[in-house]
Amino acid sequence: MATQLKRNSKYSEAEWTARQELAACYRIFAMMGWDEMIFNHITVKLDDQEGAFLINPYGMHFSEVTASSLIKIDIDGNKLDEDNPWHVNKAGFVQHSLFHRVLPDAHAIIHTHTTATMAVCGLEGGLQPTNFYACNFMGQLAYHDFEGVTVREEEGARLVEHLGNKRILMLRNHGPVVMGKSLSDAFIKYWALQRACEIQLATMSMGKPILVDEEVIKVHQRDLYMAAIPGQSGKAEFDAMVRKVDKIDTSWRD
Repeated sequence: MATQLKRNSKYSEAEWTARQELAACYRIFAMMGWDEMIFNHITVKLDDQEGAFLINPYGMHFSEVTASSLIKIDIDGNKLDEDNPWHVNKAGFVQHSLFHRVLPDAHAIIHTHTTATMAVCGLEGGLQPTNFYACNFMGQLAYHDFEGVTVREEEGARLVEHLGNKRILMLRNHGPVVMGKSLSDAFIKYWALQRACEIQLATMSMGKPILVDEEVIKVHQRDLYMAAIPGQSGKAEFDAMVRKVDKIDTSWRD
């Protein structure tokens, strides 16, 4: 990410880095129009603090989030930032804490309600191989039927069961939950999924789509690594978007 400002002395170096990266991600989502009023969540584990993760303040728009305003909570939902006056949305905590708890590789989790992703989650058949980006995800998405707002912990067992070994869960009639080994990894997965859904929505509005053959999908997925920077899942793309955000407003760094 672009050069950081001086670290806030309240936080460890690792936590301040995580706070700045997550704040930048919220601003990117706002810039891209992927926000939803004061709702939805992007969370990140703190590597130097067992069981702790960062979440957005409930009531703050994505475009307002800053590094220091993010709330640190433990895996049971207890707020660890005693001087932070903001609340945590239970609908975000229940779902995100579940996956952070049971999946060691779920370092970052993104859940949104964009029109395109929600539309595809509400479509029989879900995401289909109608375009380049959709082919990235064939065979890699899990689905979970809508059970109402996600505030009941007893739904967790079914969420985990339906996710299985996948790391993107399409909540039917609701929206996607995208998990990554890093924030940039989750970001680039989300970006490609968003594009896949947008294009599917546009294609299906015009008529019957051309579906990519299964054998071609296998070749596409096999060769995708050749179009990426080795060992940097989403980092270059994330950093480029941070530079765009900085041209608008740098207050997220505070």
